[in-house]
Amino acid sequence: MAGSAVSPAKAILLAVQLSAKANISGLETLISQNKKTLHTEIVLRILLSHLPESLESAKYVPLLQSLISDELVEDPEFSVAAFALDQLTDTEAKRKARKLHLLPLTSPYDSEDESSDPFVRFLVLRALRIDENTGLITQLPELLQPFLHLSPQLRTWTISTILPLLRLNYEYHPENPTLLTLPKFEDLNNKAGVGLLLSQTGKEESSQGTSTARDLRGLVGPWTYGDTRWKRRKSGVDSKTTSQTVTLLGEARPSQEKYGPWEEVFKWMVDQANTTWRTAVDAIEHWDGPGDIDLGEYGDGTVWLDEDEQQHLERRYARAALASAYTISVESEEALIGVYDILSRVITLMDQDRIPEWQSSLHLLAPVTDLDHTILSKKNAAHLRNALLDEDNPLTHPKENTIRFLHALVVSALLCTKSGLPTTVRGVGELALLQEEREQRLLFTKLMLHVGNGPKGDDKYWVRKRNEILWLRSWGAEELSEEGGDTSTGKGIFGTLSKDYIEAELLKLLLANTRYDLAQSIYETSPERPLSKPILVDTVLSAAMNAYDNATNANKTRGGIKKCQDIMQAFPDTLNDSLKVSQLENLVTVTHLIGQYRLVFKQGEPFKPVTLRVHGDPISILGKVLEQNPKSYTKINNFLDMGKAMAKAGLTVRDIGGESTLDSQKVLKEQLLIAEKRVVSMCIDAALAEDDFETAYSYVVTRLKSVAGPSHSRTPEISRKLSGLVAEVPPKQLDDWSWRAALQAGKYRRTAQTVKPSHLGNSTSNLEIRHLEQRMECLSQALRLAPKATLQEILNVYRRCEEELETQVRQEAEQEEAWDEQGDQAMPGGFGDAGKHNNTTSPTSRAAEEAPMSLFDLSRASMARAQSGFSALASLRGNPNEHQRTVSDSSTGGNGTPREGTSDATRVRKRDQLKNAAVGGLASGVGWLIGAQPAPMNAASEKDDDDDDDDHW
Repeated sequence: MAGSAVSPAKAILLAVQLSAKANISGLETLISQNKKTLHTEIVLRILLSHLPESLESAKYVPLLQSLISDELVEDPEFSVAAFALDQLTDTEAKRKARKLHLLPLTSPYDSEDESSDPFVRFLVLRALRIDENTGLITQLPELLQPFLHLSPQLRTWTISTILPLLRLNYEYHPENPTLLTLPKFEDLNNKAGVGLLLSQTGKEESSQGTSTARDLRGLVGPWTYGDTRWKRRKSGVDSKTTSQTVTLLGEARPSQEKYGPWEEVFKWMVDQANTTWRTAVDAIEHWDGPGDIDLGEYGDGTVWLDEDEQQHLERRYARAALASAYTISVESEEALIGVYDILSRVITLMDQDRIPEWQSSLHLLAPVTDLDHTILSKKNAAHLRNALLDEDNPLTHPKENTIRFLHALVVSALLCTKSGLPTTVRGVGELALLQEEREQRLLFTKLMLHVGNGPKGDDKYWVRKRNEILWLRSWGAEELSEEGGDTSTGKGIFGTLSKDYIEAELLKLLLANTRYDLAQSIYETSPERPLSKPILVDTVLSAAMNAYDNATNANKTRGGIKKCQDIMQAFPDTLNDSLKVSQLENLVTVTHLIGQYRLVFKQGEPFKPVTLRVHGDPISILGKVLEQNPKSYTKINNFLDMGKAMAKAGLTVRDIGGESTLDSQKVLKEQLLIAEKRVVSMCIDAALAEDDFETAYSYVVTRLKSVAGPSHSRTPEISRKLSGLVAEVPPKQLDDWSWRAALQAGKYRRTAQTVKPSHLGNSTSNLEIRHLEQRMECLSQALRLAPKATLQEILNVYRRCEEELETQVRQEAEQEEAWDEQGDQAMPGGFGDAGKHNNTTSPTSRAAEEAPMSLFDLSRASMARAQSGFSALASLRGNPNEHQRTVSDSSTGGNGTPREGTSDATRVRKRDQLKNAAVGGLASGVGWLIGAQPAPMNAASEKDDDDDDDDHW
């Protein structure tokens, strides 16, 4: 042994000096030489007080191991003489030794009635001083690990305190270290501790994608290990809490402390599901729960949770997983797949029958069974959002029926999302639990819009979508109802919607996407028809009408109109005897006919088929067509067909809601007649607007005469005096179009732009006289058709027209006389004088003959004139020369001498013939207005012979 023995005081001082200089070998030699003085406890106190905390643990751990094993090794080169101890007396050495104030080996974790190994206390205190003075907790594992076998408390403390903080700052998340000492870390409560340990979890991408499970397993797991934290609070800073008797889930206090940290972990998982759902899914998918912890090389295989505690935490973990599934609020397919993974994981943890992969579940659409009222209750809708971890929440209770319910919700949400309508489990859950028809109908409508955007030529797609939507209504429960139970409502997210409604909307969707054969095979030719015939008819017609309304082109060979026709033709057996089908066919016909013409509404708006269907007066559209298409009035037959088609389509008689009320042949016949009258009147007005009087005149005397009726006779007084107290026949609609068209034609005056007649036929060559005659004939039609209040106006126009005709006739006669005189003067042999002498009375008699007739005389003679007017008019339109010769012979009796009593009777002028023709119907039309009395035919004829000259004015 090198050196000599020293006094105890000097040995202690030398040990302190060696410790302060970190001379471990010299210290070990000194201890070996002075075992009685430097016993283990004093050495540990010296090391605790003076050994530098920055010294690496590996340099003095062998010394500690030698102290435990009592196998100290002396350094032969160590010499006590090398230290200045001889200068101190024993008294001075003792005095200095008493002033050393070595730190005691008192552990903050020891209870008052419990003692522990001083060596273990030294290790704990040394670790705390290293952390406090240097923060080098990376040195602690090397210091503590060799001695963990000495004390379970030391192992527990190392695992629950040093290991989590070490991994957090130096292994798992070194980029964001937490500057926190060990005592402060230990003082954290459950919520703060979990928040600190998991503060960086999920914020960075792990190469293996399991960083969340790693943190739960390697940080939270060790932190919750053992009951050291409970013991420290009991004996230290949290001693006041020991008097509290808070009970968690009916367990004793130690179990409360075991459950508390994990309850905060479960809450953290649910919060993460709401904010960063991938973190929650990753945790549940790769972490097996509180029993899955990573103690590294510090564990000894001891299980500190008993079986009941372990089962309880597993149930709580499963509830937290289910709560996380309901909490995920991201509307995406990926998020829903994550929920499905959570569900599969819960089933695995609970050791239940596994469910298929989510793709298979969407394909199979298995019926959902055994969902009792405890699950399908409206009050459970509140549990979807509140108190998800509460033990009273039936939706998160880990059992079979709640798992089936969640599985149905996930599949429903996936079906909606894959169809283009993203939603969440909570959203479809509220629909299923609340069963509010308005909300379900809104989601169903949106879903149908997205489904309709699918591939139009793939029948498999449409069959699959139909099966999915029907499953969403009842969750497949109808397949299990063998005895035809109540299917009016379903359990699914569309449960309040009737099956007929859903089938009808599906049929409309198929028809809108031109899947006619598929629709017919399902809804018409199938042995089990999903829809009754009345509903099928209404649905098909609705789909056809919708195609019509959405059409932008009126051509029935393409676009929406063609689709409308195709829809009606797709169900021949169903629509063979439907009145509405006939009306729709006529609507398509008239739309196609209108589409052949140019038609623009106000502000340049082009014609769309729906405009015709919703227009308040659809026949008036034909008037716009006539206005915008020159010469289109010449195709009157086409316009008559269009007007009749409108009437047959039920467009002319509709209720307030716009629905057709055409329900009888009588009404149809009346509407057809009205349409014909209106169309003819429109064509007449259009012809006059384009100065084509000849066409308008021909329509008046041919078309209008055959269809028009007297407007004042449409509401006879006798029809309003039926028997009964208040019964009255409703007044019939007046013909207010025909007489107006005839009147407008009668008012028309020739201009330079007036279309000239293409041929004159047997009429006079004087165009003015011919035009006036035609006007008078139009006015006569107006007189026959007009109501009482307008007769005076028409008569005034007629009289002015007659006066103009008299003037024109007189001018023509004067021109003829002047021409005759000029010709007589040029004749040789004096025949000119004879001719002049013979015609000296001609102007006077012609003037008398040309005197206009009184209107009253005209009315009294109208009956007699009517009989002979048209026959005389026919003879007048023969050879003009023959007519002149006949008149001359009748006047002279064959030898140039006038025949008395026969001249006026046999000479019939063209003007009188036209007048007779014009007023032939006045006796029955306006004769009653001016007091004309019908006379016998013979009397009328005789009076006509006697008063021929008096009837003219």
